[in-house]
Amino acid sequence: MKVIFAAGGTAGHINPALAIADKMKQVFPETEILFIGTPNGMESRLVTKAGYDFRGVEMSGFQRDFSPKSIVRNVKAAYCYLISAKRAVKKIIKEFKPDLAIGTGGYVTGTVLSVAVAMGIKTVTHESNSYPGAATKMLSGKVDKVLLATDDAKKYLKDVSRCIVTGNPLRTNIPIEERSAARKRLGLPDCFTVLSFGGSLGANKITEAVAELIAWEQKTGEINHIHSYGGKNRDLFLDALKNANVHENKEHLVFKEYIDNMYTCMCAADLIISRAGAMTITELTEIGRPSILVPYPAAAENHQYYNAMTLVNQNAAILIEDKNLTKAKLVNEVSSLYSDMGRLRLMEQNASKMRKANAADKILKEIVDLCGEESFK
Repeated sequence: MKVIFAAGGTAGHINPALAIADKMKQVFPETEILFIGTPNGMESRLVTKAGYDFRGVEMSGFQRDFSPKSIVRNVKAAYCYLISAKRAVKKIIKEFKPDLAIGTGGYVTGTVLSVAVAMGIKTVTHESNSYPGAATKMLSGKVDKVLLATDDAKKYLKDVSRCIVTGNPLRTNIPIEERSAARKRLGLPDCFTVLSFGGSLGANKITEAVAELIAWEQKTGEINHIHSYGGKNRDLFLDALKNANVHENKEHLVFKEYIDNMYTCMCAADLIISRAGAMTITELTEIGRPSILVPYPAAAENHQYYNAMTLVNQNAAILIEDKNLTKAKLVNEVSSLYSDMGRLRLMEQNASKMRKANAADKILKEIVDLCGEESFK
């Protein structure tokens, strides 16, 4: 069995593809896998690091505004998509001779799967967000199967006849730790714990608001706080702490540029404050934690807002839009939850109920049903 994967742009598109590929190789070791993406994109680094073959194809996405710079870039993108990229993808497909093409998002998915459909190859696309991206919308009526992370995604697709809700696949099962044990591992006291982060590069508004929150926590009493300030925000965070009159307390505070033991930190937490990327949403439901979500406003088609609303509508999270995030607003939301543990635990239970376990297994089953198990032998 030969399989092509198309994924690019963000880790939220690439990691699900790697999770599916890993599961496929685990169950069917003889499967040959080739990834297609942009040569200078994040996919090139992540895919090769994971040990899979990778072929780069020059292509670019369309800008959604009408500035002169964007118009020029869109003309270039149109040329890449209609002529250059399709020609290159077709050449790769002819050489590799795949039995199946799988796309998990990014404009590379639209290009590769469109060519595969035209060449009569079986195709599957997976959508990790609650609001489908442009590639999923374009392909939903053409590919053989559309696999979705959430039921909410169906609302935004014209053709749902090929849609199956599987959840988002994770590369490894999350090691669920008991809350007290996770805190002990982190060297924290066994008391109420808040975890906050804004992504690998941080988030200015979240970082500034969190500093004020930590000041409130110190006045309130026994509260732990774990915060990742991101690669560019160290000085901003330290200045914000100083301005909020936060005194250093190593017993209750853990500050890091990047959290490399995220699952332990999430298991230790009673409440998590974060952006609303697809994989973060998956992890919140997998571990079962209530959250305050601040969607990244510049995300394509505002998809993080829709991801957050999937949890909000099930009373598993609170939404604060970035434009509405203030220090006072964040402190008020956290203090309200802290003073009402019954509400907090109900949100936690609701998050746990949303868990879609074994997504990679479900996805592989759909692929085997499409291609036939004999194809993998």
